[in-house]
Amino acid sequence: MNNSHNIVFLDRESLIANVRRPVFSHSWTEYAATGAADAASRLAGATIAITNKVPLRADTLAQLPELKMIAVAATGTDIIDLAACKARGIVVANIRNYAYATLPEHTFAMILALRRNLLAYRADVLAGKWQKSDKFCLFDHPIADLAGSKLGLLGYGALGQAVARLGRAFGMEIIVHKRTPVEEDGVRNVSWDELLETSDVLSLHAPLNDQTRNLIGAAELARMKRSALLINTARGGLVDEAALAGALTTGVIAGAGFDVLVKEPPPEDNVLLNLHLPNFILTPHIAWASTQAMQILADQLIDNIEAFAAGKPVNVVG
Repeated sequence: MNNSHNIVFLDRESLIANVRRPVFSHSWTEYAATGAADAASRLAGATIAITNKVPLRADTLAQLPELKMIAVAATGTDIIDLAACKARGIVVANIRNYAYATLPEHTFAMILALRRNLLAYRADVLAGKWQKSDKFCLFDHPIADLAGSKLGLLGYGALGQAVARLGRAFGMEIIVHKRTPVEEDGVRNVSWDELLETSDVLSLHAPLNDQTRNLIGAAELARMKRSALLINTARGGLVDEAALAGALTTGVIAGAGFDVLVKEPPPEDNVLLNLHLPNFILTPHIAWASTQAMQILADQLIDNIEAFAAGKPVNVVG
């Protein structure tokens, strides 16, 4: 394989890390950010494209006859038309198993804050309620332990497994729903119905595709425990956002922590962006973004490119 490549990084500012240059002969062009409409012109003549969140659809790929590889600087590949890539012989490689510490820690930061009602109690202190209390403490909001509760996991890849390990450390029972049963001590495989209906905390770790889009809507939320928490650090499209807003507002479930939305960045009128409730935490897609994790991602990104250029592609999607 020709080891001289023209590499274009479409959204370099999406990765705060040191990105080393590949060891083989190449040219390198990077843009801080790229709009979808500019992707084709910026990739003209490129043999390797790097993208984190810039979509590359069939109409764009049709304008790029020299493109041989797309290196996705993320795990999710729903921004790429994989069928069009396969038809054109374009190799797509993604990043795997890099957020094994940062995402589970973020997941449990949300779980703990919600389970112990930290946002509500912080608001009380800021409002002066504790200072005016006739008792040494406030008991205005329920506090629940994690020990002895059920942690339900949708998906059980590397991240789901890491979340399960933290759950066990907190004394939680682990139940999992996935297509292939899990064979692991301390994990119980359950049906989708049981996962919804018995989880005290339901954490999502599934990819976004035609089968999982809007997997959780009003009907599914209604089947969950009223005391349950829903945590989503995977993909925004897994959950119907309007249905979730309604469920949180009316007490169908106890709370939710989301790090992802259907459209990112969100429009000002996004229903969850405007949901100012103490039982809802929304963070701006940062569960993956610890300093350590981003450097692991950056190193693997170039490893993927070097493997492709050497004729031995790894982490190939599709």
